[in-house]
Amino acid sequence: MDLQQTPALNFDSAASAAAHDRIVETSIPSRLDALPWSGFHTRVVLALGITWILDGLEVTLAGALSGALKQSTTLHFSNLDLGFANSAYLAGAVLGALGFGWLTDRIGRKKLFFITLAVYLSATAATALSWNIASYALFRFLTGAGIGGEYTAINSTIQELVPARYRGWTDLVINGSFWIGAAMGAVSAIILLDPAVIGPDLGWRLAYLIGATIGLVVLFMRMWIPESPRWLMIHGRPDEAHAIVDDIERSVIGHQQGGTAFAKIRLKMRHHTPLGEVVHTLFTVYRQRALVGLVLMSAQAFFYNAIFFTFALVLTDFYGISADGVGWYILPFAAGNFLGPLLLGRFFDTLGRRTMIVLTYGLSGLLLAISGYLFAIGALSARGQTIAWMVIFFFASPAASAAYLTVSETFPLEVRALAIAVFYAIGTGIGGVVGPALFGALIDTGSRTSVFAGYLLGSALMIAAAIVAWRYAVAAERKSLEQIARPLAFME
Repeated sequence: MDLQQTPALNFDSAASAAAHDRIVETSIPSRLDALPWSGFHTRVVLALGITWILDGLEVTLAGALSGALKQSTTLHFSNLDLGFANSAYLAGAVLGALGFGWLTDRIGRKKLFFITLAVYLSATAATALSWNIASYALFRFLTGAGIGGEYTAINSTIQELVPARYRGWTDLVINGSFWIGAAMGAVSAIILLDPAVIGPDLGWRLAYLIGATIGLVVLFMRMWIPESPRWLMIHGRPDEAHAIVDDIERSVIGHQQGGTAFAKIRLKMRHHTPLGEVVHTLFTVYRQRALVGLVLMSAQAFFYNAIFFTFALVLTDFYGISADGVGWYILPFAAGNFLGPLLLGRFFDTLGRRTMIVLTYGLSGLLLAISGYLFAIGALSARGQTIAWMVIFFFASPAASAAYLTVSETFPLEVRALAIAVFYAIGTGIGGVVGPALFGALIDTGSRTSVFAGYLLGSALMIAAAIVAWRYAVAAERKSLEQIARPLAFME
């Protein structure tokens, strides 16, 4: 894209009869990318990135509480019931991502990250009142819908507010914060499932109320987060967009960036992007990027959801760990998962996206195959199995986060949220919804060899994704979003 150099405050609009047909020239993207990291960016990350903590909490509770749900005097769930409920959660996340993703691109980022959070906290609170498998699965479905919608609105907003040179590491750490939620879920399970503290049939219900309580607090934290100026600019609200950027600059550096020349782009404002154009953009104009996004999302979804949703079942059924002791094994596992993005994330901005994606996906797949074999021959204790998973997911965690980063930064602004939704939905539908139910059935056989076959499938998917990324992934490190994918509204 050939960008002209113009003063930051130079803003010209070609008036026309229809507001959404105006041509605007703006330096908003380059002004946002030029800012140093500040308290503003930290607050954005905390208020929006907490979505991943909530998801980690929900997924961990689903796994850590499985023993209690099986032993519940009210529910008496089987492994198949638990696999079905976990798949319902993921199915809800898929449909929620698609529906809310479409709305996010159409009516704005800010409205949606309030709506989706409200859906989540209402549904997770209702889960605590479940009376049978049907009600439990329904509420888990709705909880997933809220979380799936959060992914699209939150990833879009963060990508569009964080400066380009910090985008990779920031995105990976935010996605990695899933494991802070996982640790919270594990501790909650340890305390609330302890028979000496609370009866297990009441404990699992109280555990689900934790997520609703956190969600309520986050609603207030998000009140001050602005709408994405990039979204506003294209959707016919340039004055509001510039006012927000002016406020951000004053907050970050104390004044507007008026003394420096910034790149300027010309955009034709539009009310919305028709679905036909969205489909054409994703699968025709950017079909190579679509292939990368689909493969990365599918591989990590199967790898993660299949293994982690059944983490507790492996420990209880094959290693004899009690239901109230599972949380102790999840804590070190969660630590490895969070340290991966934290320590490796900066290399995605320095060594580059393609190199690090290939490295993390490839190593994850190889290490899973090795540990799966050791599991099959009975060479691992519960502690050894947990250490093996810690090492594997030290690499798998930044790999999974990189899938979301890749999809959210390599498509045009007008279709960004829906692109996240589509590839998350397809990937999770292929890899995530099937995975937990499949592994639940494999574990029910009581055969280590059968479970090993499932691990080999996950390993093969990750290695295949590494190969695709090496061939087709985009070198997006330290580049403006508009340089990586030119907006559909761009005018020469």
